[in-house]
Amino acid sequence: MKFTIRQEQPNDYKKTEKVIEEAFKGAEHSDGTEQVLVERLRKAEGYIPELSLVAVRNEEIIGHVLLTPITVNDEDHKALSLALAPVSVVPKAQKQGVGKQLIHQSLQAAKEKGFTSVIVLGDPLYYGKFGFLKASTWGIIAPFEVPEDAFMALELEEGALQNVRGTVEYPQAFIE
Repeated sequence: MKFTIRQEQPNDYKKTEKVIEEAFKGAEHSDGTEQVLVERLRKAEGYIPELSLVAVRNEEIIGHVLLTPITVNDEDHKALSLALAPVSVVPKAQKQGVGKQLIHQSLQAAKEKGFTSVIVLGDPLYYGKFGFLKASTWGIIAPFEVPEDAFMALELEEGALQNVRGTVEYPQAFIE
C-alpha cells in the first residue's frame, strides 16, 4: 500500500480526530476519548506541531501519531522526554505498515528536534520491535497503576536515560 507521511496541519484536525475515533472504536483498552485527548494536547503549552504526523493515501488521512513533551521527576532532578500517544490507523489500513512507519518517522523527527528519549504505554510485543524496553530498567515509573512491562522507554541517543529515574509527569491535558 502506498502512502505518505507528513506533518499534521490545522486544516487536518477534524479529519484526524475522526481517524483517531475510528481507529479506537471497540479497542479493548480504550475509553473512546483518544480524539479528545489529541485535541487538548494540541492546545496545551509545549505542543510541538512537527511531532504530530499523519499518514495520507490518495489525499485521505489514514493514520496519525503524536509525541508530547513530558518530564521524568525524582526529588532532585527533572529530565525532559516525550510521550508517544496515541498512534492511530483506520481499521481498513491496519496491519499494512502504516503505524510502523508513523512511529519510525515520529522517532526520527523527535531525534532531529534534539529529544533523547520517548516513553510509551502499550503492547510490549509491538513496541519492543522499535527498541522500547521496560521503563523500570532505568527506574522510571508511571504516575498511575499499569502493568510494568507495558510502560516502556526508548533511548533515542545511547545513554540518554542512564542518569534518569523517577515518576513520569504528563501534561495536564492527559489528565483532564
